[in-house]
Amino acid sequence: MSEEILIIVTISLIIFASPLIGKVLKLPTVTVEIILGAIAAYFAFITEHAILQLAANLGFLYLMFLAGLEVDLKKIVNITPTLFRRSIYYNVILFSLSTVISLYFDLGKVFIVILPLISIGLLAALKKEYGDVEWIRLAIIVGLIGEIVSIFALTAVSAALEFGVNYEFYKAMVLFVAFLISMFVFYKLFHNLIWWYPEIKNYLMPENDHQEQDIRISMAIFFLMIAVMMALHLKVAFGAFIAGMFITTFFEEHNKQLPHKLEHFGFGWLVPIFFISVGASFEIEALLNIELVKKALLIVLAMVGIRIIGSALFIKELGYNKFFMLGLSHSMPITLLIAVTTLAYNNYSITQEYYYAFILAAILEVLIVMILIRVLATLIKNKEVVK
Repeated sequence: MSEEILIIVTISLIIFASPLIGKVLKLPTVTVEIILGAIAAYFAFITEHAILQLAANLGFLYLMFLAGLEVDLKKIVNITPTLFRRSIYYNVILFSLSTVISLYFDLGKVFIVILPLISIGLLAALKKEYGDVEWIRLAIIVGLIGEIVSIFALTAVSAALEFGVNYEFYKAMVLFVAFLISMFVFYKLFHNLIWWYPEIKNYLMPENDHQEQDIRISMAIFFLMIAVMMALHLKVAFGAFIAGMFITTFFEEHNKQLPHKLEHFGFGWLVPIFFISVGASFEIEALLNIELVKKALLIVLAMVGIRIIGSALFIKELGYNKFFMLGLSHSMPITLLIAVTTLAYNNYSITQEYYYAFILAAILEVLIVMILIRVLATLIKNKEVVK
């Protein structure tokens, strides 16, 4: 059997079997996909291949697109000043605690940016599993602001590591800020255009759609935003995220089934390939290195700990029995974490040992936090039923 065929067959079997195994073991499907990916790579059923890498990258971008679908800009624009301030304070707490930890343990300046990273990509998976509950809704809104801060930090670190603090660095940052401003202006203009000419929605997405035009225009926006980010030499994941927000903000009320159709397509195919590739990127033999495992667990403890401390700001909204769920839901920035640590390692900002520790920590975070969320969500639900 050729290498390509073996990879395709293995991934197909993992995609099919993961939900079934997850039900038996009471584990989230994402967790099972990562574990099976690591096991398959250990036995050489999955190896490095350009096509697999391409599919995994596309799966990651689609996951960011689905995360964007969870965010309605109209709700963000109308966010209460109090919640907005608390969201900013939340990020300030994360970066402040990260700075204290990094300086105290002499970990290096790049750790100050890595530890507070927030990515709401997995919140789409959490919402699919636990429904539209209060703590997930709030986590998405707060996480959006946190992800924008993280994307800004990632862009700054990427530019600094690639160019140094020079003209090219400032050029990249100016382009990024200009892009954000242009997106806000475009949002306002399109919003007014739709208000004056509501028939535009019917033209773009007709009610009697026999050509799947809603899917076609969604994919067009998805790839166009990626192309724009590539042209500007910015992070394409942010473009995919914005594409999802655009679809939800302007078309969800017109076509309520569209987000569900896009989610079913993504979680049934593309997104699992990304999670399988994440598991396959880790070498199981590294688990035999006790010092490496200790470092990974300490990283997990630090990242989860600072978020739970920060989430105490939202006790008023969620109560003492659920505020920590917000912090836990933000404790799985696996995509950004792997992206930043890879970038830092390639630029010699962290050692190989810390690189493997962060990769292991990223995987452990998903495993540990997903299980914690499942247990705590069940306890909360049982208490609410008793009441």
